[in-house]
Amino acid sequence: MKNNNKKVIYWLLIGCALIFIMVVVGGITRLTHSGLSISNYKLISGTIPPMNETEWNAAFDLYKQYPEYQKLNYNMNLDEFKDIYFWEWIHRVIGRFIGVVFIIPFLFFLVKKQLSKATIKKSIILLVLGGFQGFLGWYMVKSGLVDQPDVSHYRLAAHLTTAFITFAYTFWVALDLIFPDRKQIDKKFRNFIRIGLVILIIQIIYGAFVAGLDAGWIHNHWPFMNEGKLIHETVYTEQNPTYLNLIEGKSGVQFVHRTLAYIVVILILSIWYKAKRMQLTSWQIKGINGLLIMVGVQFLLGVLTLIYAVPVWLGVLHQVGAFILLSMMIFTLHRFSK
Repeated sequence: MKNNNKKVIYWLLIGCALIFIMVVVGGITRLTHSGLSISNYKLISGTIPPMNETEWNAAFDLYKQYPEYQKLNYNMNLDEFKDIYFWEWIHRVIGRFIGVVFIIPFLFFLVKKQLSKATIKKSIILLVLGGFQGFLGWYMVKSGLVDQPDVSHYRLAAHLTTAFITFAYTFWVALDLIFPDRKQIDKKFRNFIRIGLVILIIQIIYGAFVAGLDAGWIHNHWPFMNEGKLIHETVYTEQNPTYLNLIEGKSGVQFVHRTLAYIVVILILSIWYKAKRMQLTSWQIKGINGLLIMVGVQFLLGVLTLIYAVPVWLGVLHQVGAFILLSMMIFTLHRFSK
């Protein structure tokens, strides 16, 4: 790491930390069913929450106009509304704060000419990803304000996956500056790690599908879905083609998420086994070992989350586990990339 890059690296790593916090708060927001509590979007004035009883009643009256209150929460009182409002509000505030933390230092580094041309291009990509992430957040919320009291699981998956990708790319840019000199060892091995990364991202998408469809509250058994069967018969219902049940049906989505979990574990075990036969640097060894440890922890968290029917704290831990596992995959891939 070069001394003149330290400030830029700290800036990028702070961005990574903030995205991590935002994902955690987003997970709590989803698991506490708080995401539709603020049904309008005000970029500047929306930063300040209701400050008195009159403003709180106005916010609550607005919430009452939409399906979630009318179909699900019609018995909710103002104090209960304040609880769900808090999580959605803090989630949006963190998003705004990330924008400020990225844009202002970026302009400062740009004026001071502390960014290389390559880093400037990567930073612009990050800016676009961050803006797109904010748009997807509101696009997701809109889907729950029309006729159904829940957001589209497709839009939820797009919102969450973009957050993970934004984090991963920010982390990669930081690693480029931390390790400016690196040598590729084996293209085939690097490509094998890439395959692992792609499957992991698909698994993260299916995790969002499970969350969006509330599919974690059924088939709360392991290793079988129920009655000693690995796959539940509702996946093969006559009402819908099987492929639709695998992306829209609760049983089908959970089955795919379970199956991908085994595939991710097998792939990472294979990466670890192949790496044992190679001459590695200390950082490469740390990356491989970190991957192995984290996939075991994440698999265990997934099983416990399922068995205990997604309590908020376990659901959040499982999402954090996915975040850390992705971080380890990105770090390991970077260590084996030219």
